[in-house]
Amino acid sequence: QVHFVESGGGLVQPGSSLRLSCAASISLDIYAIGWFRQAPGKAREDITCHSARGGHIYYKDSVQGRFTSSRDDAMNTVYLQMDNLKPDDTAVYHCAIVRQKSSGVGCEPMPRGSWGQGTQVTVSS
Repeated sequence: QVHFVESGGGLVQPGSSLRLSCAASISLDIYAIGWFRQAPGKAREDITCHSARGGHIYYKDSVQGRFTSSRDDAMNTVYLQMDNLKPDDTAVYHCAIVRQKSSGVGCEPMPRGSWGQGTQVTVSS
């Protein structure tokens, strides 16, 4: 029912920046939103979780200090500013409505949530 369109990826050199966008088909103002990535042969990672309204943000250790999550609820859009990109950041990036993991660390997609096509980020020299 909820549809997301991710955009902004590309092929860039290490140390460069990208700004990803996630446009939703519904108002996001009451939802926590997370960004996930998955590289070939690797498990999906929750890299950031952004709560609704209060603005609490979780970042995975590997992206802390380099990635910044923001949201524009009036436009039903969330953003991921990615700075100082590294080859290990290469992956397909998705956004989703999320909830906190039972472990209390990070977040996971809501059950029966929908996924967009994702946007490819490739970091290579």
